[in-house]
Amino acid sequence: MTAKEQIDKNRLPEHLAVIMDGNGRWAKQKGLFRSLGHENGTKAVREIVEACAEINIPFLTLYAFSTENWNRPKLEVELLMKLLVSSLKKEIKTLQDNNIKLNAIGNLEALPKKAQQELKDVIDKTKNNSRMTLTLALSYGSREEIIKTIKEISHKVKNNLISPQNIDETVINNHLYTQNLPDVDLLIRTSGEQRISNFLLWQIAYAELYFTETLWPDYRKNHLFEAILNYQNRERRFGKTSEQLK
Repeated sequence: MTAKEQIDKNRLPEHLAVIMDGNGRWAKQKGLFRSLGHENGTKAVREIVEACAEINIPFLTLYAFSTENWNRPKLEVELLMKLLVSSLKKEIKTLQDNNIKLNAIGNLEALPKKAQQELKDVIDKTKNNSRMTLTLALSYGSREEIIKTIKEISHKVKNNLISPQNIDETVINNHLYTQNLPDVDLLIRTSGEQRISNFLLWQIAYAELYFTETLWPDYRKNHLFEAILNYQNRERRFGKTSEQLK
């Protein structure tokens, strides 16, 4: 029986998030330019999006470009932005054919105008799709998101739109980039690194974390199905005891 066949469709993570790591190391191991690592990483994106659609995971969020990634060499950043635009153009048909809605979170105004326009175009064209929501975290940093949220709430408090006594998790959630997404259930990071790297720090408070040695360009559907099986074999207590759950 394959990993996919073993998955319990009634216990799937509602929201799966992935830190796609290892493109550069994959290219280096093969004696290739880093750019080819990023290009091959787009194949893994297609695989994982299709896999999630196949088993009906409703929300998938991919860490595509962090706020810290702006510090990379200028040529690499330019390549990543061009790759973003070309990938969006190529994948629009796949998104439409599979009834997938595209969403994006992060400081999107920091992206080049062409990338912003292409992103907006695909988001608009897929806004009525309902099978799955694919969210790209672009120019995203969780600390920046939290700072933005605090500023917005502080402004509303100052203008008597919100009472300090009424600030709770719901109010904070409603001011995050992810306000229309549920909390993350399963966070996967590829390449063997075991850290969160400023990704969805608020939203992963109770997420299960799964780290794999596989480099992102090599990540395929079966790797994802194995991660989901691992997730399903864990006991999620949310502060309760095992006895309470039973």
